[in-house]
Amino acid sequence: MSIQRVTVYAASSQALEPDYISAAGRLGKCLAENGMTVVYGGGSHGLMGAMADAALAAGGEVHGIIPEFLTRVEKGHQGLTTLEIVDNMRTRKAMMLENSDAVVTLPGGCGTFEELFEAMTLKRLGQFLGPIVLVNTNGYYDKLLEFLDQSVRQHFMSKTHLDMWRSVSEPEQVIAALGSAPRWSRDHIGQAAVKAGKPS
Repeated sequence: MSIQRVTVYAASSQALEPDYISAAGRLGKCLAENGMTVVYGGGSHGLMGAMADAALAAGGEVHGIIPEFLTRVEKGHQGLTTLEIVDNMRTRKAMMLENSDAVVTLPGGCGTFEELFEAMTLKRLGQFLGPIVLVNTNGYYDKLLEFLDQSVRQHFMSKTHLDMWRSVSEPEQVIAALGSAPRWSRDHIGQAAVKAGKPS
């Protein structure tokens, strides 16, 4: 599968440690240098802004999608290739995934978690087929990954579902992770449910 359009989920917090900001910028640069178009939430602050700025500086295309009500708090990044203002969060999330070849998730809060889990759920149901990669800066997602493993051990998901995502410690590893992700198809919906008596 050729990865051309990548959806990036990330925090907008302005109170983050420099390591997180640096990693976000390095991700944006890396995606742009590999010819990948970036789609993200349209913000100019935090990891969102650092990632977008670096991708643009490296000559990449960056498309932002922001709900109208958020423009009252932050008008959105004004230097993007395109910035689309939509009615609500549901529309924003749907449009961010539409026609996307992959998802990359930087550290973030509950909004980022929601977006990530929606992508995972859609993949489990065969509605999104692309790779999902977590950039686990400073081990930020360690406990989440442990929790996902626990959900498999306790049969809320199957071992097959562990192939839905990959985790990398450095943004420079994202390209390789995207390229080596197991293929996923709509037929995987047949494995969405964990059935009694079946091995997990």
